[in-house]
Amino acid sequence: MHAEATSAARACTAGSDEGRLTFPQVLGLLGRVGIERYHADLCRSEKTYYLSDGHTIVTPGAPLEVPPQARFSAAGVDRAVRDVQAGRLNYKQFCARIAAAGCVGYHVSLDGRRAVYYRRTAEMHVEMFPAAA
Repeated sequence: MHAEATSAARACTAGSDEGRLTFPQVLGLLGRVGIERYHADLCRSEKTYYLSDGHTIVTPGAPLEVPPQARFSAAGVDRAVRDVQAGRLNYKQFCARIAAAGCVGYHVSLDGRRAVYYRRTAEMHVEMFPAAA
């Protein structure tokens, strides 16, 4: 189980960074291997995936070209979410946009069907999403 989850986590990180996988595709793949949530740390350029048994998988990701801004704009994060959902941004562009809006990382809960984008002071924007297909 852990080997399959590790392979899926690596594939999801690389596929997102390279623009080959969309968020719904990532959710579907992670859900099939038992990953229940993940955390994307934009400052460290890594993702941590969590299985329900407590096992974690850390994968390196593509670094941001510009560090997150100090001021947080929930509206800026929301606009980036809408643009990536509409296919106007790839994942790398999405990360640049949320960083420009002051986001330093985000948590995704597959079961909770939400993503929580946050800034350095823990100010946040919560985005609900439909269940994976």
